[in-house]
Amino acid sequence: MRGDWGPFLLLVGVSLLARGRMPAWLFMWTIALAVFWGAKWLTWRRASRGRMPAAAVSVEYLFGWVGMDADVFLSGARPRRTPAPREWAAATLKTLAGAVLLVAAGRLSRDHASLAVGWLGMLGLILLLHFGLFHLLALEWRRRRVDVQPLMNGPLGAASLVDFWGRRWNAAFNELARDIVFLPLARRCGAKVAALGVFLASGLVHDLVISVPAGGGYGLPTAYFLLQGIATLFERSAVGRSVGLGRGWRGHVFTLVVTAGPVFWLFHPPFARNVILPMLRFLSSALGF
Repeated sequence: MRGDWGPFLLLVGVSLLARGRMPAWLFMWTIALAVFWGAKWLTWRRASRGRMPAAAVSVEYLFGWVGMDADVFLSGARPRRTPAPREWAAATLKTLAGAVLLVAAGRLSRDHASLAVGWLGMLGLILLLHFGLFHLLALEWRRRRVDVQPLMNGPLGAASLVDFWGRRWNAAFNELARDIVFLPLARRCGAKVAALGVFLASGLVHDLVISVPAGGGYGLPTAYFLLQGIATLFERSAVGRSVGLGRGWRGHVFTLVVTAGPVFWLFHPPFARNVILPMLRFLSSALGF
């Protein structure tokens, strides 16, 4: 319902007022958290409509989990098995690897303001959070018998763009994007237009979180996601299927080239230079590494 968007728009609007009143990297986190909490609210409202979820369950979902799968929490879905020791070990290793890269980038940022150092810091941050700590959090919830899934599900193993974006990469927003963008557009314009609409919406959100704090690179994240959408449609076309896309080694190579090749449109130089490098210097100074 339209009224559900009020908190989301309010959080984002208030966060935008902070632009220019704080360091760019802090503004980036402020607006990212505004989008995150607004999205959490939307998913909770949609999942709780028609039911009366326990207050404790709602608090656990809203404040104890980074995913957007509210139905899992509110329905009490249970995992088929508890996490194996090797899953805990893998998540821990990814967390440690991300921390090492982040510390290394922080130290290098003291004397080197190169884009390479900024991108190294971004890699460390993504590995630490999305692949590491968030995976550990998912395992802990599964240990507590809540059937959540890791946000990152082996993206390097994807043999198709559909698999990469639909199941393996940052699954937090998949359900939300399906409900608020894909399904309404699909009913009016068809599945192909709806799929492009999802990628366009994702690009605009990334521009908001990346380009606006950076003060540059506007449109590049949106162009990146539109390219993903166009390539996904080509992959699923008769021509794409005829050349082996969407499966096997050809699909794997195509997915890797399309997602990783233009990644600097997404994490563009102004973002690395104006947001990430100052953040690395701050962390290095504040934490003493």
